[in-house]
Amino acid sequence: MFGRALSLVTLLVAMAVATPLAALETRAQAAFVLDYNTGTVLLQKNADVALPPASMSKLMTLYMTFEALRDGRLSLDEKLPVSENAMKYGGSTMFLNTRDKVRVEDLIKGVIVLSGNDACVVLAEALAGSEAEFARAMTARAQQLGMTQSHFVNPNGWPDPGQKMSARDLVTLASHIIRDFPEYYKYFAIREFPFDNRSPANRYNRNPLLRMNIGADGLKTGHTQEAGYGLVGSAVRNGRRVIVMISGLETAQDRATEGAKLINWAFRQFVEKKVLKAGQVMGEADVWLGTSDKVGLQVAKDVSLLLPVASKDRLKGEIRLNAPVEAPITKGQKLGSLTVTVPGLKTVTVPLVAASTVDKAGFASRLWLSAKILGGKVLELAR
Repeated sequence: MFGRALSLVTLLVAMAVATPLAALETRAQAAFVLDYNTGTVLLQKNADVALPPASMSKLMTLYMTFEALRDGRLSLDEKLPVSENAMKYGGSTMFLNTRDKVRVEDLIKGVIVLSGNDACVVLAEALAGSEAEFARAMTARAQQLGMTQSHFVNPNGWPDPGQKMSARDLVTLASHIIRDFPEYYKYFAIREFPFDNRSPANRYNRNPLLRMNIGADGLKTGHTQEAGYGLVGSAVRNGRRVIVMISGLETAQDRATEGAKLINWAFRQFVEKKVLKAGQVMGEADVWLGTSDKVGLQVAKDVSLLLPVASKDRLKGEIRLNAPVEAPITKGQKLGSLTVTVPGLKTVTVPLVAASTVDKAGFASRLWLSAKILGGKVLELAR
């Protein structure tokens, strides 16, 4: 085929965006901030280092419990027995004993609000028969979810050198919980759960973000001497969700202050905007052997990006397609792609489609064009 070659076109999208902000300083040993709606990473510090997650690893136990509920392997009203092994755990507990049979829904609330180490073991033993077997299943499922730096030896984050998760993994897990189980995510916003009035002092959710009026609605804190103070938190404002993970802080107050700071920064310094509309024509492609020698290239779907608030530079996009495009061409047919990048934040690639239909040219027109190209090549060779 004559005249076919890879064409790379660079264009400016008529919308100002900011020069990337300097990374916000955080006292956390590890941190990760994600804009959930757009998947834009706003901040990362030691994001892929495997660290002790403490009670934040309970999110994995909850995720697997939610899967069991979805699959019908558990029900919220089902009552589960408490083993000696579950009862022996100290730290944060529901104060369960071997005489108890506890509803699954109460165990879920106990894990989220009371951070019950014993409740985690009850769920683990019900689902896998033992802590060890459940921990192996947790590790395998985490890998399937893309959590490459996670390894579990218990369901509750009890200190152990083998219990590890990264900041990125925890935010990935939080995103899955929010996306996959909206019907159960509501439990993470519960501030108080006085289970059976067994411990008046241990009835309040440890997540400090829930009490700050910043839109927070989850997820989980964690603390051990080795891990320091950490949390995975999420907040929503005007339909936009941000997920934050921090760990390795020295005090509970540091955790609260740092978590709120990162959430407020994410909402105040970035805004989600529609930068391209479906049907918007971005350029033209040459057509080969068609009734028209050009066809418009239009965006197939809306494109929204998270942009820094302060703005000086311009967005640049790259169109990639094989051109010229051979007729016939149908309106809506994919012809290439448009890649748009916000410097330092995110790159998005969307398909470009034909803005109109171009029929194949008649025999005479094709013959004339072929003769013209062939003639040009003969003349070129005769020089």
